Amino acid sequence: MAGIELQRLLRPAIAHPTEPPAASYDRLSAWAGDLSALHELTGRLARTTELEQALHEILRAGAELLGARRGFAVLQPADGRGPDTRVGYGIGAAELGAMETVPRASTSYGRILDAPAATRPADVCRPDLAAEPDLHPRHRDIAMRLGYGAGYAVPLAAAGAPGAAGPGAPGAAEGSGHPGPGQQDQAGMAQPGQTGSGQRTPPGTGHPGVGNPGLGYPGAGLPGALFPGGALPGTGHAGYGPQRPAAAGPAPADHAGPHDHGPAAPRPPAAGPPAPGRPHPHPHPHTGQPLPGQPGDAPGPVHPETPGPVPAGPPAYRTGTHPAPAAPPALLGAAEWLYDGPARPTDRQRRIAGLYTRRAGDHLARLLDLTRARTAADGVRAALLPSRLPRVAGARVAVRHRTGPLGGGDFYDVLPLPDGALGLAVGSAGGGGPAAVAAMGQLRAGLRAYAVMEGEDPVAVLSDLELLMRLTEPGRRATALFAYAPPGRRSIVVAGAGHCPPLVTGPWRTEYAETTLSAPLNMLTCWEAPSVTIDPAPGETVLLYTDGLLHRTGRPTDQAMTRLHHAAATAPAPVRDDPEALTDHVLARLLPAGPHDGADHPEDVVLLAVQLTG
Repeated sequence: MAGIELQRLLRPAIAHPTEPPAASYDRLSAWAGDLSALHELTGRLARTTELEQALHEILRAGAELLGARRGFAVLQPADGRGPDTRVGYGIGAAELGAMETVPRASTSYGRILDAPAATRPADVCRPDLAAEPDLHPRHRDIAMRLGYGAGYAVPLAAAGAPGAAGPGAPGAAEGSGHPGPGQQDQAGMAQPGQTGSGQRTPPGTGHPGVGNPGLGYPGAGLPGALFPGGALPGTGHAGYGPQRPAAAGPAPADHAGPHDHGPAAPRPPAAGPPAPGRPHPHPHPHTGQPLPGQPGDAPGPVHPETPGPVPAGPPAYRTGTHPAPAAPPALLGAAEWLYDGPARPTDRQRRIAGLYTRRAGDHLARLLDLTRARTAADGVRAALLPSRLPRVAGARVAVRHRTGPLGGGDFYDVLPLPDGALGLAVGSAGGGGPAAVAAMGQLRAGLRAYAVMEGEDPVAVLSDLELLMRLTEPGRRATALFAYAPPGRRSIVVAGAGHCPPLVTGPWRTEYAETTLSAPLNMLTCWEAPSVTIDPAPGETVLLYTDGLLHRTGRPTDQAMTRLHHAAATAPAPVRDDPEALTDHVLARLLPAGPHDGADHPEDVVLLAVQLTG
């Protein structure tokens, strides 16, 4: 905030009878630095869009926080649905393969992934592998060969999953290598629920920030934890969260609990709340607006809420003001960082790394769901298209297909017909998403059926297909092109329904066949179109494609067709003679990165090449 001195604002608040002001400033500076680092690293992680990319970023950030040089992550969702993968940071594929030969029970990640949920460790620190007497010989050999002497591993899980608390989480298990309440770690940082002098942080402020529960610093981000007694100056209220005062009278004694270590320090009394329906006498510290009173609160002197064991989890779920969350997801995997020699991360490093990996687990869970959904959708689309092209005597065929993120309606087919004939088809169902995929499947299935019955007449095939669409998909438009190659003849009969014209290319000519005198399917009351016969010479190839190939160039249709014509015409002779090489050449000229160029473009790409050899 420009023109505002932080020290001047906090000077009356951080003065403490048992702690020098300089120590409070140092503590506050350390908290601010750690929170700033977390903000930057989680921002980088949020920009990742793929699982492997996110895992690599987690390893990179963890290495930075823990002072390690390399590490690896094992993604192994506990629900068994996959995907299972390993990603290394500073570790090559060969080294990862060697580490897989270590018995799982001897590895740190194995101790995390294979442990029951109730006893799963929050982290595993092995400061000196060579000094472990019961280390498996294979593990010892691999560690010496790869040159690492220590490791530190944490689970990767979404918030709320068993074992997901991790270092630094509220209510973290004892014995995880963190100082107890009231103690300070190697970096001089106080523990959750304690001030730097050993005083307890008032309930409701032991979580690091408004709307960001779970950070393991005592009220980091909540000013109530930075002031003596946990109260904001002039308000008597601890933090910004809603606090329900206890009954009038002296504050009761602290309740014993697993996180209580001695009585709490005395707190100054707070002013009683206003009568029901009347605004609070003190304004909100941020907005300046009056704070509403809480119905049912009795007036009179009160004290802040009696401290006791602080349940783990966000404050909203403890106050009863929001419904409990759904069942948490299972453990996703584990990450381990390796040190070149004996080493142990400091308690401060472990705590901030634990906070980071907990948020990383939430991001991984979202990416995992997205990856599974994409895989399922891709599987459905792949099942609706030919898994491989058939071998047909007298013809060489190649195809390239790419589905856009919003597409899925483009299709192709290569169909051996009775008497040795060959049927070729490309088309596109209008729209995008699952509905377009379903329509594409119906369109291709209908076209195959009509091609088998009357493939020698492409116009009849498309006429019947148009009638089928009118009955089953009355509100959807589609384009299609069907080609019939009779057996023993070097000719192709083509009919199109609003589709892009075929391109014939060879040593002597490169030209478009005229099939544009037709309307898309399901657009006119009575669909009609003429057929065109193409007589390719030896060495000539016919290219069939969808309009997505033209649209992905980013040019108007006429310019894109000119570029396609030029790409085919300038192909070297060896490329023209091979349909596989020709399709790759055309895509490389139109889309420099091949079919994956413009992967975010909503439309599909289909390019089918056929060369008659009989």
